[in-house]
Amino acid sequence: MSYNQYGNRFQKSTPAVTNLIIANVVVFLAQIMFGGLNNESTFNNLFALHHYKSDDFRLYQVITHMFMHGSFMHILFNMFGLYMFGANIERVFGPKRFLVFYMACGIGAAVVQLASYAYTFRHIDAMPLSYDELIQYQTLLHNSVTVGASGAIMGVLAAFGYLFANTEMMIIPFPFPIKAKWAILGIIAIDVFSGIAPKVGDNVAHFAHVGGALTGFLIVYIQNKTNRRTFY
Repeated sequence: MSYNQYGNRFQKSTPAVTNLIIANVVVFLAQIMFGGLNNESTFNNLFALHHYKSDDFRLYQVITHMFMHGSFMHILFNMFGLYMFGANIERVFGPKRFLVFYMACGIGAAVVQLASYAYTFRHIDAMPLSYDELIQYQTLLHNSVTVGASGAIMGVLAAFGYLFANTEMMIIPFPFPIKAKWAILGIIAIDVFSGIAPKVGDNVAHFAHVGGALTGFLIVYIQNKTNRRTFY
């Protein structure tokens, strides 16, 4: 995916985007150093986002999960997306406002993902469970975790689609340019459909993506309507 604006496909990064990329890379290296990338890692267990009924859940995970990733390709694509689109949004907001915006989108993604957990496990939650069944349930919850900056970055994409709606983007495999507003709406629609009807083995937190995108859109929409310079 690439885009053209003012004749430049790639533009110089900005301070908040650069620091966010550095922070994500540092945390990813810490994951590798302190137990690896699997769910059994103590590091991952502490900082990944768990179901709110899990014994492993901590409130700070709604923030820490967005700096963690499950694989090299996961962090590579996320940081590429942040670099490609985040700098333009940061130029509109300024570094401090962009950082607040980014974090808000990540938290919004976490809240929607927790709601998704509640819906997914609603039948078990409604059942009276024996002690042994509760132990098994906690094991299931322990293995149901969310990591990644994708939700926050989807918020950035939604903001880009709103603020730079007519910017033309090239998306593989389409051989023709697509306006940002349609391309990003399409990406969000795919996440909604994939969340409602997931494929077997799909481990992508689609509703977290939708939550981040919705948060990002609402923030820029309200900002545009109120014409305020700050929202913190």
